[in-house]
Amino acid sequence: MSKEYGRNRRVGEQMRRILSEILRRELNDPRLQFLSITSVDVSGDLSHAKVYFSLLNPAEDPAPTQEALTRAAGFIRSQLGRNMSIRQVPALHFQHDESLARGARLTSLIDQAVASDRDKADEGD
Repeated sequence: MSKEYGRNRRVGEQMRRILSEILRRELNDPRLQFLSITSVDVSGDLSHAKVYFSLLNPAEDPAPTQEALTRAAGFIRSQLGRNMSIRQVPALHFQHDESLARGARLTSLIDQAVASDRDKADEGD
């Protein structure tokens, strides 16, 4: 692992923690109440950051939340700059993290399959 990759990962993790605090404390938009920052990928030159978020309710449409985040990006970025000791705060690009929704769907499918097998086994007795 190169030094640069390790540094970018550390900066991304620090950004994730600070962004979570900013969203929780500084923004009063109801569209941003039930979200979680899952990860932050920072570009090699630290000029851009992809901020991945998930929603508490995986079935909810992420578009209004993504729109609210995009509209507040300037404010969020300025708050981030106040809380981090880096020369340049990366431009923030928000992206919905679908992994939790996909995991919930797979869990549901597995539960259905297990219940179906159990029902077939009970019928055979």
